[in-house]
Amino acid sequence: MVAVAAIANGGGGDKGGGYPGKLTWYVVLSSFAAAMGGFIFGYDLGISGGVTSMAPFLKEFFPSVYQKEELNQSNNQYCKFNSQVLTLFTSSLYLAAFLSSFFASTVTRRFGRRRTMMLGGTVFFIGAALNAAAVHLWMLIVGRILLGFGVGFANHGSIFDLAVPLYLSEMAPYKHRGKLNICFQLSVTIGILLANLVNYRTAQISGGWGWRVSLGLAGVPAFLLVAFTFFLCETPNSLIENQKYDEAKSTLQRIRGLQVDVQAEYEDLVAASEASKSMKDVNRLTQLLQSRQYGPSLVLAVLIPFFQQFTGINVIMFYAPELFRTIGFKSHASLMSAVITGLVNFFATFVSIYGTDKWGRRFLFLVGGAIMLVFQIAVAALIGTQFGVSGAATELPKWFAIVVVACICCYVAAFAFSWGPLGWLVPSEISALEVRPAAQSLTVATNMLFTWIIAQAFLSMLCTMRYFLFFFFAAFVAVMTVFVYFLVPETKSIPIEEMSRIWTEHPYWKK
Repeated sequence: MVAVAAIANGGGGDKGGGYPGKLTWYVVLSSFAAAMGGFIFGYDLGISGGVTSMAPFLKEFFPSVYQKEELNQSNNQYCKFNSQVLTLFTSSLYLAAFLSSFFASTVTRRFGRRRTMMLGGTVFFIGAALNAAAVHLWMLIVGRILLGFGVGFANHGSIFDLAVPLYLSEMAPYKHRGKLNICFQLSVTIGILLANLVNYRTAQISGGWGWRVSLGLAGVPAFLLVAFTFFLCETPNSLIENQKYDEAKSTLQRIRGLQVDVQAEYEDLVAASEASKSMKDVNRLTQLLQSRQYGPSLVLAVLIPFFQQFTGINVIMFYAPELFRTIGFKSHASLMSAVITGLVNFFATFVSIYGTDKWGRRFLFLVGGAIMLVFQIAVAALIGTQFGVSGAATELPKWFAIVVVACICCYVAAFAFSWGPLGWLVPSEISALEVRPAAQSLTVATNMLFTWIIAQAFLSMLCTMRYFLFFFFAAFVAVMTVFVYFLVPETKSIPIEEMSRIWTEHPYWKK
C-alpha cells in the first residue's frame, strides 16, 4: 500500500518530525469525558470483591459459601470462598465483554467512537439497575452480562477498552498522547478506589441491604458517560473514514488550536484512510491475521493483554477482601486493606502520567515488571511460611499483616505505573489506521477472555495450588519482562499516523 508506505517514511511534510499542535482545553475536556468509561470499569473491578465478602449478600444468594465462611470453623483458609457459582457472578461480566468484542469493532467503525461509547454507557446503566434490584440469582447474572456488553462497547476494557482508548489516542497531539491516554487508566484507579470506599461504608449499613447500594451506584458513572458524549465531537480519523472531509479538517483545526497549521497531519490522515478503503471488501480482522505486514502489531495486540492478565493483578482487584480475609484479616479490616491498595493504585498511576512521554513506555514496562516480580515472590513466601500447604493458621502476628499489605501495595504500585496503563496504551497506538479497530478489538477480546478465565478460576486455583499460585503468577511476570525487553518497540513521541516506521527500526522486527 503506497499510502501506508508514505506514512511510514514520514507522511505529509514533517518527515517523521511530528505535527504542530497544542494541548487545547477542548482536548483535555474531551479526554476527561471519554475517560469516564475507565471509571465505570474500575468501579466494577473494585465493587464485586467487596460485595461478595458481605455476609448478607452471601446469605441471600450463595448460602453454601455463607455456611462455609461464617459457620464452618475449618482451618483450611485457602478454600473458604471456593465456589464456581460465586465466581460466575464476578466473571460473567468479562465473558459477555469478550463475546461483544467480536462485533464491537464493526459498530465502532460504522457509527463512530462517540456513539459507541454512548451505547455502552446505556447498556451498562441498565445492568447496574438490574443488579441493585436483584431478588434472584438469575437477576444478578443477567445484570452482570449486561454490564459486560456495556463494557465491551464503551471501552477495558477495560473497560470501555475499545472505543475509549481509540478516542483518546486519536484526539491527543502525539507529544501528549501517552499522558492523556493514561488518564483512562487513572480513571480506572479512581473507580477502584471509590468502589473500595463505598464497600467499606455500605458493609456497615444495618439491615443487610448495603450491597444493593454498592451495585446500584455503578449506574451513576454510566449515566455521566452517556451525558458527556452529547458534548463530544467525533475524532478526525472517524470522520474521514465516513467521508466527512470538511468536518474532519475543521475538527482537527479545533482540537489542535486555531492558529496551528494542520494541513500536513490532515493529508496523512486522508492518505491512511484511502489505504484503508482498499480493504473495504475484505474482512479487516482476516487481513490483520493473514497479512505479513501486520504481523508485529498482531503479536503485540494479543500478547500484551495476555500478559497483563497473567500478572495476577485482578486477583487483587477482584477478590481483595476475600484474599485479605484468607490471610487472616477480619471483615472490616479486609475491606480497609482493599481501600489502602486502592489508594496506592491511584497515586502510583501519576508516575506513569508523568513518565510515559518523558522516560518512554519500555522503561516503565521493565522497571514495573522487575518490582512486581520481587514482591509477588515475597507475598508467596510470606503466605507459604504462615499457612503452608494445609492452609491452617491460628493467631497471626501483627507484623505479618503489616508486611503482607506492604508487599501487596508495592506490587500494585508497580503495576499501576507500568502494565496497568501501558497494557492499554501501547496496543491502541501501534496498529495502522486501516486495521486499528480490528486490532483493538482483538486486544479487547484477548484481555476479556483471560480476565474471565482468571476471575472464574482464581478461587479454585487458590484452593488447589495454595501459596504456589503466587509463584505461578511470578513466573509469568518474569517471562513478560523478557518479552518487553526483546520484542516491544518504543512508541514515545511518534505520531500515530507514522507508527508503521517503528517496525522498520526495531532490531528484531525489521528482519
